[in-house]
Amino acid sequence: MDPKEEHIPVTEQENPRTRRLSELPTLEIVCLMNQEDARVAEAVRHALPDVARAIDRIVERLLAGGKLFYVGTGTSGRLGVLDAAECPPTFGVPPDLVQGIIAGGYEALYRAVEASEDDKEAGVRDIQSRGVSERDAVVGIAASGRTPYTIGAVEHARSIGAFTAAVTCVPGSPITRVAEVPIVAVVGPEVVAGSTRLKAGTAQKMILNMISTVAMIRLGYVKGNRMTNLQPRNTKLRARAERILRAELGLNEEQARTALERAGGDLRTALVMCKTGRTRAEAERALRAVQWRIHEAVRLLGAD
Repeated sequence: MDPKEEHIPVTEQENPRTRRLSELPTLEIVCLMNQEDARVAEAVRHALPDVARAIDRIVERLLAGGKLFYVGTGTSGRLGVLDAAECPPTFGVPPDLVQGIIAGGYEALYRAVEASEDDKEAGVRDIQSRGVSERDAVVGIAASGRTPYTIGAVEHARSIGAFTAAVTCVPGSPITRVAEVPIVAVVGPEVVAGSTRLKAGTAQKMILNMISTVAMIRLGYVKGNRMTNLQPRNTKLRARAERILRAELGLNEEQARTALERAGGDLRTALVMCKTGRTRAEAERALRAVQWRIHEAVRLLGAD
């Protein structure tokens, strides 16, 4: 390594394997990118114990009535907003259970507002404006681990008693020192120096997938490997809901379609109605009482 690069975060350093990138034919470039991407899963594998620790702590907060907040800037922030946005349709949870906070607000989802990442106090203000409290969990996402906005948000969240984790690609970076559970996937220098939407972004996406998915499994929104709480709001998802009803209850195609219609198109309600023999109104009341956890609603209705 060039001595001048020793103080530069690994995510900003030049990759010696891609120094001739602009001189190569297209196929060689994509092959080289693929080779670099293959390193990402291994980097994430080394971080799995910390991923699991963070998930268990997050689930504790969610079970106690708290919420999960992702905080980041640029690509990191966009990945957090994306993961949060996918939780309601996939797991049938309220849209405020998992929330993404991005520097620069939602305009930053489609237009670069990168200067906002330097404002540490803005991170604090955005956390406060969402009403984050000691009941909640906050995950700061920062490839370099030194983004002032994200560090400010995580520091403030921890100071008020919220659980905090960090997802980064630089060991020993500032955000690892302010979060309770740092998750560090060391993917090395990028194919294009400093372009952390590449390997770092892929690693962060993989980790966020794990956090949200496993948290929802632990909360009871998945049975086996089936998304039993999904929201069937289009043709594809309605077909998937009917397949789940058939697999869970041994129904034929027509019976599954009828069951979903009787439940007003809600898979959760249909499953509880079929498992308990209760009415739609009774099933919905039970589901609301247990935060839409199907197995608990079935138990509440005395049919477990």
